[in-house]
Amino acid sequence: MRNIPKALILLRLILGMAILAISLFHFNCSKSVPITLFTVGLLSDVFDGIIARRLNVSSELLRRCDSTVDLIFWVLVATSVFISYPDFFYAHWTMLLVLVGLEAVTYIISFARFKKESATHAITSKIWALVLFATLINIMSNGRSSVLFDICFYVGIITRLEVILILLVLKTWANDIPSLYHAIRLRQGKSIKRYKLFNG
Repeated sequence: MRNIPKALILLRLILGMAILAISLFHFNCSKSVPITLFTVGLLSDVFDGIIARRLNVSSELLRRCDSTVDLIFWVLVATSVFISYPDFFYAHWTMLLVLVGLEAVTYIISFARFKKESATHAITSKIWALVLFATLINIMSNGRSSVLFDICFYVGIITRLEVILILLVLKTWANDIPSLYHAIRLRQGKSIKRYKLFNG
């Protein structure tokens, strides 16, 4: 039972590679197959942390692994979508570059300040993950996304900026920081309340 969170993290990595393989090798299958795999991958991301906290096995190492695999999973899925629908990416390359750049900045700041990757798992980041999920499903289904992509872009900017501010505010590295407000309280030496469902 205690290994379930680790298994879910590993499953997400395998599912990401499977989704990429479907696009890369042009397997003749319904669009519902990668979409289903993507959905299962997202659910594994939702439940690995919840189960880890229920089993009292949530640790810094586990949360760091979770964050790293999350990044790899989303990159694998995005690469798969790019292979299948390159025109969409070419049409929105500047907006996508902004999002990728901001994501890169979060990791650069985290490594520069703490010698560790970012693992804030902020609430807004979880919201963005759901919006990003819906956007990618939209693109995977019909090769385009308009209003939903715009929403995803602006929500992404807001959430990346919050993570950057959290990393700049924290005096020492910490995982599972619900929001910038909580980071400020930690900097002031005050305790914070983490939400059992979302954070350790």
